[in-house]
Amino acid sequence: MGVEVFVVLVGSVAVAAFARWRGLPAPLVVTGVALAVSLLPFVPQIEIDGDLLLNLTLPPLLYSASLEVSFVSFKRSLPHIRRLGVGLVLVTAAAVGLVAWWIMPELTLAGALLLGAIVGPPDAVSAAAVARKLGLPRRVMTVMSGESLINDATSLTLVRVFAAIVAGATVTVWDGIVEFVLAVVVGVVVGLVFGIALHQLRLRVSDPVVTGTFGLLVPFGAYAIAEHLNGSGVLAVVAMGLYVGFNAPRTSYTTRQQDGPLWSSMDFLLESFVFAYIGLQFPDVVRELGERSGMHTLLLALAVFVVVLVVRPVFVYSSYAWGQLWQRRRLMRWKHAAEAFRKDPDSGRGRAVRRRQERLGKRVRVTDGKALRQRLVEPTLSVQERAVVSWAGMRGVVTLAMAAALPDLTGDGMSEGNVEVLIVCAFVVTVGTLLLQGLTLAPLIRALGVNSDAERADEERQLDAVRRRSAEAGKEYLRDKQREWAETYGEESVDRFNRIARSLLRVERNAGKAEREMEDAEAADEASRQRRPSYESVRDLSKGWLEVRRQVLLEERDRGNLNEEVMRELITAMDAEELALDTRGSLRPPSPPARG
Repeated sequence: MGVEVFVVLVGSVAVAAFARWRGLPAPLVVTGVALAVSLLPFVPQIEIDGDLLLNLTLPPLLYSASLEVSFVSFKRSLPHIRRLGVGLVLVTAAAVGLVAWWIMPELTLAGALLLGAIVGPPDAVSAAAVARKLGLPRRVMTVMSGESLINDATSLTLVRVFAAIVAGATVTVWDGIVEFVLAVVVGVVVGLVFGIALHQLRLRVSDPVVTGTFGLLVPFGAYAIAEHLNGSGVLAVVAMGLYVGFNAPRTSYTTRQQDGPLWSSMDFLLESFVFAYIGLQFPDVVRELGERSGMHTLLLALAVFVVVLVVRPVFVYSSYAWGQLWQRRRLMRWKHAAEAFRKDPDSGRGRAVRRRQERLGKRVRVTDGKALRQRLVEPTLSVQERAVVSWAGMRGVVTLAMAAALPDLTGDGMSEGNVEVLIVCAFVVTVGTLLLQGLTLAPLIRALGVNSDAERADEERQLDAVRRRSAEAGKEYLRDKQREWAETYGEESVDRFNRIARSLLRVERNAGKAEREMEDAEAADEASRQRRPSYESVRDLSKGWLEVRRQVLLEERDRGNLNEEVMRELITAMDAEELALDTRGSLRPPSPPARG
C-alpha cells in the first residue's frame, strides 16, 4: 500500500508539473491521466479512508489559501463573500437536492440534499490562477478567494447535518441552525487562539525551520480540536490563517521567506494527489453502479451539472442587486442621521449617531461622505466583473474529498448503490466545471475586457503617498543615527555616513549602492581607518532603515491608506534587500574592532 501511494504521489506531481509547464489546467490533466491509467488491467485498486483523506488535505489547503488573502480586503468585501459563501451554497444545495429527488426519488430527500451540499462549494484555486495571470482587479480576486474559504464551512456543516439524517438521526431545522451557529462561534474562537499562539511563536523564535514546521502542524491541530468541540474546523483554520497572514509583516523576514515556497509545494502535492486518487477510483465506482442504473445516474449527473451552472449566475446578479439596494438605503439613513446630528447633537438620534461614530473609529467623521461610504458600503462590481464571478464556479478538491468520505459519513444509512450515485455526480460536476468553465474563463475575461488598470492607477497614488512618508521617516531615522555615528566613530566618519545615507534613500533605484560606498570606505588610507565603522555597523544601519520603512507600510495599511496586497509586495522586496545584506555579511571575515 505504501509503495502504491508513493507511486501515485510521484506520478501525479510529474503530470501536474508537465501541465503547469505547458500552461494547461493541472487538475483536469491529472484527473484525465489518472482515469486513463486506471483502465490498464495491471493497475491495482487503491483504497484510502475517505474521512482520513478529507482530514489530511483540507486543513493545509485552507490554511495556505487564507494566508494569501488580505484581511482588510476580506473585511471590506465581507457582504459579497457572505452572500456567496453562505447564501449561494444553501440555494445550490436546495436546488440540486430538489432536482435530484425529482429525478431519482430512491435517493430520499435527505440524500438528495446531501448531494447538493457536496457539489455546492466552488474551489477558487483554478479560477484564481487564471485570474491572476490575466490581471483581474484585486477586489474580484478577494471575493472569489474569500468565497472559497467560507463556503467550505457552510458545505461541510450541511453535509454533516444531512449525513446524520441519512444515517437515521432526527434533526430539525432548529437543530441545524443551532449547529451552524455553534460551528461558526467555536471554529472562529479556536482558530484565533491557535493563530495568536502561532504568531507569538513566530515572533520569538528566529529559526525559520522550527517556525515552518510548527506552521505545518498547527492547522491540523486547530481543525481537529474545533471538530472535536462540535465547531467548524474549516473556520478555525481560516481564522487562524487570516490572523497569521495579517500579522506576518511583524515577524522576521526569514520566516516570511520560508512560508511562500513551503506552502506552494504543499498545495501542489496535495491537490495533485487528490485529483489523481479520484481519477483512479472512478472506473470502479462506475462498474459498481451496474448496467441497469448507469444511464439513469448519468442523466442525474448531467441534470445536477446544469443546475450548478445556472444557479450561480442567477444568484450572483440577483443577490448583488438586492445588496446594493440595501446598502444605498443604509447609507441614506446615515446621511439623514448625520443631518440630525448636525442640527441637534443631543437628540436621541444624534446620540445614536455619535455612538456609531465612536465604533467606526476616531478617524472617520460622520459627515465625511467618502470615509462613510468606505466603511458602510461594500466594493462595487461592474456587470463584467459579476459575469467573471458567475463563471468562476469550478468545483475542486473539497467536493471530491467529501464525495470520497461519503461511505464513512453515512454509515449504513444509505444503500451502497446510492452512495456510488452521489460519488459519480460529484465527479461529473467537478470534471465538467473544470473542463467547461476552466477552459473558457480566460477567453471570457479577455472578451469582457476586465482588467485592473483603474486599480493600478489608484495603487500608484497610494505608493506615491507612502514613498513620501517613508522618505520622511527614513530621513528622521538617519538623522538620529548620524549623531550616534559621530559620537562613536568621530566627526571624520560623518562624510562617509552621509554617502551611505544618500545611497539608502535611493535604494530602490540603486541596489547595492550602500555596499559600494562601504567598500570605497574600506579602500581609504590607513589613517582614516583608525575609527572606521565595520561592515556590521553599516549592515545594522541598513537593516534599521528597512525596519523603519516596514513600520511605515504597516501604519499606512492599518489606517486604510495602502492596499494590503501592495504592502506585501513592497515588503517582499525589502526582505530581498535584507537577505542580500545578511548573505554578503556571512561571506565576509569578521571586521577588526574599531581602534580608539
